[in-house]
Amino acid sequence: MLFLYDYLAAPFVDFAFMQRALVGALMLSVSACPVGVFLMLRRMSLAGDAMAHAILPGAAVGFLLYGLQIVPMTLGGLVAGVVVALGAGAVSRVTIQKEDASLAAFYLISLALGVLIVSLRGSNVDLMHVLFGTVLALNDDALTLIAAITAVTLAALAIFWRALVAECLDPLFLRSVSRLGPPVHFVFLGLVVLNLVGGFQALGTLLSVGLMMLPAAAARFWTSRVGPMCLLAIAIGAASCISGLLLSYHASLPSGPAIILSAGVVYILSILAGTRGVLAMRVRHHSHRTA
Repeated sequence: MLFLYDYLAAPFVDFAFMQRALVGALMLSVSACPVGVFLMLRRMSLAGDAMAHAILPGAAVGFLLYGLQIVPMTLGGLVAGVVVALGAGAVSRVTIQKEDASLAAFYLISLALGVLIVSLRGSNVDLMHVLFGTVLALNDDALTLIAAITAVTLAALAIFWRALVAECLDPLFLRSVSRLGPPVHFVFLGLVVLNLVGGFQALGTLLSVGLMMLPAAAARFWTSRVGPMCLLAIAIGAASCISGLLLSYHASLPSGPAIILSAGVVYILSILAGTRGVLAMRVRHHSHRTA
């Protein structure tokens, strides 16, 4: 029992920075994982990755002007994310290019521009902070921002839940019975940008999308219903955050990558052992052949 306490509980009991990291990571799981489920169901997973990189130039401009301060970098990232989302959508509507290609183009430009801007003023340490985050260094301002984003996300999901589910499963039906289709789409894109900005504070621009998508992708192998899938994704995200922080503490590993790798392990296990995974499909296929 003492060993379990020393390994599992003591880091969070004894150190304030671990407590802050845990609170911030758990709030991000509650907020970002359901958004990841809807991204996956909309087949926009790679769009989420592109949006994660799109916030980098705005955050870099905030860093260039004010240093590593939460508010300027957050506002800059939010503006950049919105501009890229609207810009990619506009290009796909007025040209022959599809939205995925325009998002990829904007993402590459944004990533290169953001790294260049950070390099103008910062060191390699600053660049690593922007790209990979510092979940173990979350302060009160960062936790307040993440809490506000979580509250806004949960409220929006509660209000637009039925429309979001309908648009995922049958967007043509939603358009035929309601005019909520386009507004809900833009509300959803706003939630994606908000959660990526919140995740940027803890995990950086390169890893923030990982906590959004990996738990959602893992949950898909266990259930086909949207509500349980969102709850399971939150549970997987929370477990990944706890295990990743403990692994980071005991093995002296970078905390952000440890969290994402923990989620990746759950994803691989879900592929193999999930009720809709490889082994279950082989068992069902074998039973059908022998029946």
